[in-house]
Amino acid sequence: MSNLIHHQPGEGEENLHPDLISSVNADMPDEDLLYDLAELFRIFADSTRIKILYVLFEAEMCVCDIAELLGMTQSAISHQLRLLKQSKLVKFRRDGKTVYYSLPDDHVRTIIGMGMEHLCE
Repeated sequence: MSNLIHHQPGEGEENLHPDLISSVNADMPDEDLLYDLAELFRIFADSTRIKILYVLFEAEMCVCDIAELLGMTQSAISHQLRLLKQSKLVKFRRDGKTVYYSLPDDHVRTIIGMGMEHLCE
């Protein structure tokens, strides 16, 4: 575990809660893991990638079908799918010359579903 919280002497010391600070600090993930988490959420921060994920939430599809559905070029979809694959947010399978994309597991479905639920509250 990393030590992300450092005690800075100065104004407001009488309000510090050392036991709480120590307890929370002990549970903080390593800096590298927090960086990776931020990078994962950065991938979600693009509306085109969200659209692709939402499409794949509904059905497995090939690049040409995703491009047609979203009104984009196959090249643009392929570029975004490459980023999504690198982040392990989509998987693919080949059927002859056609590559089909889908969500790799329920984690991605849960993230998207929870995001939508949060927005619709």
